[in-house]
Amino acid sequence: MAKNGAMNVVKGVAFGMASGMVAGFVGKKMMDEGKKGMRKKANRAIDTMENIASTAKYIFR
Repeated sequence: MAKNGAMNVVKGVAFGMASGMVAGFVGKKMMDEGKKGMRKKANRAIDTMENIASTAKYIFR
């Protein structure tokens, strides 16, 4: 039971860190670039985040 709880914490921390990195990346690019370039990079960042989340799901099984 404790092992399962610890894994849930690890999953939450990993997902939080990845989300924070994506949010920071998007925020920095928003400040540096115009709307067109920012949208393209934001879409790439969101796609990457989805891939990370789905990969982490299989890694921590």
